Amino acid sequence: MTAYLLTVGDEILIGQITDTNSAWMAQQLNPQGIRIVGKSSVGDVHEDIIEAIDYALSKADLVLMTGGLGATKDDITKKAIAAYLGVEMPFHQPTFERMEGFFKRLNRTVSDMNRNSCVMPEGADILPNDRGLAPAMWFSVKNGKITEGSNPNTKHQKPNTKVLVSMPGVPHEMQHLMTARVLPRLRDEFPMSPIVHRTILTAGEGETMLAEKLIHFEEKLPENVKLAYLPSLGTVRLRLTARGDDEAFLNQQVDELKTELENIVRYAVAGYDDDTMPRVIGRMLLERGVKIGFAESCTGGYLSHLITSIGGSSAYFEGSIVAYSYDLKEKLLNVSNKTLNSVGAVSEECVREMVAGALNTLGVDVAVAISGIAGPGGETPEKPIGTIWLAVGDRSETITHKINLDRGRLKNIEYAANTALNLLRKFLLTHAKTAKIA
Repeated sequence: MTAYLLTVGDEILIGQITDTNSAWMAQQLNPQGIRIVGKSSVGDVHEDIIEAIDYALSKADLVLMTGGLGATKDDITKKAIAAYLGVEMPFHQPTFERMEGFFKRLNRTVSDMNRNSCVMPEGADILPNDRGLAPAMWFSVKNGKITEGSNPNTKHQKPNTKVLVSMPGVPHEMQHLMTARVLPRLRDEFPMSPIVHRTILTAGEGETMLAEKLIHFEEKLPENVKLAYLPSLGTVRLRLTARGDDEAFLNQQVDELKTELENIVRYAVAGYDDDTMPRVIGRMLLERGVKIGFAESCTGGYLSHLITSIGGSSAYFEGSIVAYSYDLKEKLLNVSNKTLNSVGAVSEECVREMVAGALNTLGVDVAVAISGIAGPGGETPEKPIGTIWLAVGDRSETITHKINLDRGRLKNIEYAANTALNLLRKFLLTHAKTAKIA
């Protein structure tokens, strides 16, 4: 089964809000064996919505729409659907009664505007919305017309019949309707082939480096299996996807391939499936009983933000010192004035001393330090923008790493923090076996 995702709203086109609905729907559909063939956004223009619906139905078996179902004048999705299908829009009493009950609980009466929103395209199968006022609408469509397939008691759709589902654009309402109404019905009415995924999170090697190592592996992949590279700043996810009719066979097949893939890139493997670097680090620290702390300069606390984004991080993260100035590096981290005035804050010597200072001030087992030039400005001929030094250490050994790559200020900060997490991961693997770190 194929699907097309269509979002409606001027606010999406002008960048006022980000379309998160499409991403969420795709994540839910893919495990069901439904292949996304396209997605697009269209503004609150009657003719444009009609044209978009027609195009989407020409490309896929299932079209999922979100947005434009409210009570204001710019909410015209229902009118556009009715016009496309050539049907009237009668008043829908059950929707009004649900709305009336909702307002009654708030000691309010239904306004004329809300009442007017209770008209629905004729032939729509109304899917009640338990999280809001606007219901979803399910249409079985053949050749641009509603068919008798729009019946919740129909076990399977008629041949050549396609499905159009229109839902509210409010994310939590759409997600509820998808989970409680749409997905169960899709599973009931359509035979679906399973899709199996396995994902490996890698760190420290770029997409091209990984691809070069995996050339022969990819050449030998069965036709029903694909390998995707999903790069981010400092990490690359390797996703194996297998399609077929026998789910048990697919699971065995993809597990064997995953093991083979791991053996090829084993030094870069950090985690699996939905793992993130902060989650991986947190798990490693808990297993070892290790406490960590940070000394940040150019990242301004971003590394601390990443590690504390994981629930329960207080079990292993003690705190951070954000020392931006020379003065605070001296006072809080005991970086020597000689180091700062001879080689500067952006140096291997400085981050080594920052690690030592953080270990003592924060009283932790392991510390991470970052100091660099995020830009714009501040560079020298010897230290251009993007020059960033990292260090990780305990009371017996410290390892360092230098970054020389400018991606723009915010990306430099993000990349430095993610690289520091990977440096910490490597340190924990080779040094911090237990909490008894020297």
